[in-house]
Amino acid sequence: MQTLATAALLALLVFLASVVAVEAAISVAIIEIAAGVFAGNALGIRGAPWLDFLAQFGGILLTFLAGAEVDPGLLRSKLRPSLALGGASFLLPFLASAAFAAFVAHWTPRASLIAGAALSTTSLAVVYVVLVETRLNATELGKLIMAATFVTDIGTALALSLLFAAPGWATAGFFAVSALVVLAAPRLLPPVFERYGARVIEPEIKLLFALLLGLMLLAQWGKSHAVLPAFVLGLALAPMFHRHRELQRKLRVVAFGMVTPFFFLKGGMNLSLGDLGPHVVLLLGFFLVKIAAKSVGVFPLARLHMPGAATYTTLLMSTGLTFGTISALYGLQAGHIDRAQFSVLLTTVIGTAIVPTLIAQGWFAPRLTPEEQEEALARAEESA
Repeated sequence: MQTLATAALLALLVFLASVVAVEAAISVAIIEIAAGVFAGNALGIRGAPWLDFLAQFGGILLTFLAGAEVDPGLLRSKLRPSLALGGASFLLPFLASAAFAAFVAHWTPRASLIAGAALSTTSLAVVYVVLVETRLNATELGKLIMAATFVTDIGTALALSLLFAAPGWATAGFFAVSALVVLAAPRLLPPVFERYGARVIEPEIKLLFALLLGLMLLAQWGKSHAVLPAFVLGLALAPMFHRHRELQRKLRVVAFGMVTPFFFLKGGMNLSLGDLGPHVVLLLGFFLVKIAAKSVGVFPLARLHMPGAATYTTLLMSTGLTFGTISALYGLQAGHIDRAQFSVLLTTVIGTAIVPTLIAQGWFAPRLTPEEQEEALARAEESA
């Protein structure tokens, strides 16, 4: 009875979070995290085995979806500037945040690396939504920002997987089998989807879920994490998803409607407001370190490649949400950080999702030329 009551209450909170996100025009992930904070601190709900499993699977599913959003053609066409921008956007904040955690906050080496990973990210979700809403996604500027964001998130996924992999035959086996899955999937899955897709029972989505759960099982066996293989698998299947938009839409409906809300909800439930109080100065320090490192790394390159929108680009690439939450929650579950450290990192991540976005949109948003507006409208009609 208690399990059912908890599930019903959390489902209601997920629904209310969606309503608030629509009415306030704020990313639903932020509202779901806030709902989790309320559930954990005001209602005393800490978790259950079913919730822990859904949250873990939700994080892997989000990672897979992020990879599937990548446009390979876009990435190839903007390869050099995106590698430069995305590489700097990942590396400098990772090093600066890890150093701040180690030498100023005096965190352990593993906790410092988690801090570096969590604060190195750029939020693909936030950047994508902002660019679509402003119709900048059809412009050269928007395409380059998206491509650079992909590179940043690849760097975070690599860091999270490789730095915390336990060396040994099991780990080597995990990466070897994962590589085989990634190489085989683009060849084997499309014929299966063609044969069994477009049915109400959705066999193709069930197969994708089975693959992701299999990667999670392999990661557990290999004493590693499935973030990198899931992201790369999504990247490998991205051309298929771009050809079959309806499949991508259905997968999003299942993911965002049922699975991923519990990932953000669980993250918020782990945030302790009581533990956060004494660490407000540390939280502000992490926030400033990330913004400063992103500015130092991104702004000079942005001035070189997009001189009219360097500040706007730097602010958007300073955002963080999904991968930052995944990194912090992984660190907590693996025992690399405690609840107080998790609370500091997650609050910092949420702050970087909100503050730079509001500043970018309020004061530095580029204006589209008439030609760019026509191109954006044509692109929207084509994808509708």
